[in-house]
Amino acid sequence: MDQAPYIRELINRLARLDAATAWGGDLNPTQRAVLDYLGRTNRFSRSPSHVAEYLGTTRGTVSQSFKSLVQKGYVTERRSHLDKRVISFELTKNGKDIANAQHLLAGALADFTEDEKDSLLASLSAVLRGMLAQNAGRPFGICRSCRHHDTTSEGGYCRLLSEPLLPSETHQICFEQEAI
Repeated sequence: MDQAPYIRELINRLARLDAATAWGGDLNPTQRAVLDYLGRTNRFSRSPSHVAEYLGTTRGTVSQSFKSLVQKGYVTERRSHLDKRVISFELTKNGKDIANAQHLLAGALADFTEDEKDSLLASLSAVLRGMLAQNAGRPFGICRSCRHHDTTSEGGYCRLLSEPLLPSETHQICFEQEAI
């Protein structure tokens, strides 16, 4: 018996239940997902197009989410000094508080052993890699596991962007990440 339809339904149901808890206060699930993403990504991966690609949504949806998040005081807009057309966003204190809040799904995983979490992570990561390969999507991996990353005494260095990295950035999601 092919279990793929049941697995798909289970993953979708988990995602819907987790998203349903994202409604609260003055945020909708997409706005909360944007805050979660910004809380886990490095400074090179915070443009509206990066967020849209990561979340699998349109740039228009993300642009509207950013407008609301700026108005509500959860993010600030930053324009590039080199190219004023380039915009990125930073979390404010309130935005960081939301991004760091416990989620329902994380709470449900609290009783799993580390081996169970490792196994689940490996399985779901393989599913994601397969879907991204079928759809020509970007992996958005962790900086330190990228072929362009060098470890330095100050944190790291990105050879692709020719930029030094703070220690915290080497553990964050990067749009440019290419697996070793």
